[in-house]
Amino acid sequence: MNKDDLLKQLAEAGYNIGYGAKKHFATYDIVEKAPNLINFLLISIGIFALFIDALSTKIISAVLIVFGIIGLHINSYNDKQEDYNSTGKYLIQLFEEVKSLYYKVKASEYNLDGNEQEELKKIQSSYHRRAISKQILFSDWYAHYKFFWQHQIEWIEEQKKFSFWRDKVPLTLILILFASILIAVGYYYGEDILNLMYSLKETKK
Repeated sequence: MNKDDLLKQLAEAGYNIGYGAKKHFATYDIVEKAPNLINFLLISIGIFALFIDALSTKIISAVLIVFGIIGLHINSYNDKQEDYNSTGKYLIQLFEEVKSLYYKVKASEYNLDGNEQEELKKIQSSYHRRAISKQILFSDWYAHYKFFWQHQIEWIEEQKKFSFWRDKVPLTLILILFASILIAVGYYYGEDILNLMYSLKETKK
């Protein structure tokens, strides 16, 4: 394998391992912090609902029940919380090893002897053996933020050329935001849009 191909392979491995590490940390953070935040919101809304009638509606009650269910789902990860943290730390070590190997290959002025590729295979094997496949809901979104906006990944970007909308923003987040906008527009302006379409139809006649 030539130098350029190996650099691309190292960058790809760095991305997979680095993002995987951040995903483990994201799950750990959500499991650790979200229940307290949810409990605080539930208690606060419950208190304000005692004297604010708008907070006593069925919609608000349904929202509170949904948040309670989410809290129960998050609590199911408590037993393995530290596993996600320790695995994330281990994957960061592997990420740093790939980074060091990348710069070693990049600085090399001679033909590669194959040891670098074997070292990369060992690192990747360690990653696949240690990584936890089951991650909590929304950990992808949080991992995107942690990886692209908090981590130093310039060496990976040298090879992969990340774009903002395609790579740095989760596709599911874009779809949900787009769907939310459509729903909001339909809710507030749906009748006006239908009347406008009917008027245009009548004009054509």
